[in-house]
Amino acid sequence: MKPVRIIVLAVAALAAIGLALLVRGMLSGKPTREAAAAAPISQPAEKPMARVLVAKRDLKVGDRLTANDLDWQPWPVDAVNAAYVTDGSVPSAPAAPAATNGKSNAKGKAKSRDAVAEATRAVADLSGAGPRAAFVGAVVREPFLAGEPIVDRKLVRAGESGYLAVVLSPGMRAMSVAVTVETGAGGFILPGDRVDVLVAAQVNSASDADGAPRKAFTSSTVLRNIKVLAIDQASQPERGATTAVGATATLELGPQEAEALALAKSLGDLTLTLRSYADIGGPSGLSPEFQTAMQRGQSSGNSAGGVRVFRGGQATTTAVN
Repeated sequence: MKPVRIIVLAVAALAAIGLALLVRGMLSGKPTREAAAAAPISQPAEKPMARVLVAKRDLKVGDRLTANDLDWQPWPVDAVNAAYVTDGSVPSAPAAPAATNGKSNAKGKAKSRDAVAEATRAVADLSGAGPRAAFVGAVVREPFLAGEPIVDRKLVRAGESGYLAVVLSPGMRAMSVAVTVETGAGGFILPGDRVDVLVAAQVNSASDADGAPRKAFTSSTVLRNIKVLAIDQASQPERGATTAVGATATLELGPQEAEALALAKSLGDLTLTLRSYADIGGPSGLSPEFQTAMQRGQSSGNSAGGVRVFRGGQATTTAVN
């Protein structure tokens, strides 16, 4: 064989070996690149969430909470303050993603747990045993903004110190009067109802033939359409109760109305009459008749402690005994 042919064959053999090595390297590297491209990009793990009780609307001082004023809102667990009210569920971090089927199963289980927890919360709220139900009826001591977490220090419940002072409307006073079953509409007056306050007093009328004054009695409406704050120490009627028998009734009064009631107490016996619920928007406060009587009594300078009452166009003087 000629040397030239031998050289050509050697070069061809070397080229074939190099090409084979190159193809082998390309084939062995392709799956690695494909696997790297197919590998999912890791996502940051979601933060575990809790449920926090928040105000559903802006709440001002003196508002009495209802179930519609409160709502549950998702809240990051690491941001939950110890003073916040939670629904009691224990949040857990989502499982790390594995295969596609495993990820779908994890999401399905999480949704099932959320549905069960939501149903449990709804049943607890309806039965009056849930955390939200415990705040229904409380009075706002400090204002809340919509979405703000509910905290105990900004609320006051019935029976707690300062409750009545928060319930009172600005500028109003709380004053109690003694009542019985007879003078309290048979016990059918409940906290939140509206009443009129009547006074029955003894008056001195015209003298007899022998000069002795004849005794007579008169009645007059002192206050009308007045809100009842409490019967005894109960500021809310018991659930399902239709009557409340107590020894005292606490009324919400303005400063002048409180003075009139104090005067009426010294004039005679007081009686409360129950008003219709439809009268809640009607005139309220000191009755014009008694107001006129107070003004006439003050202007006359009656040092004997009497007050002139005008009824039916006739003036009578009610003596304070």
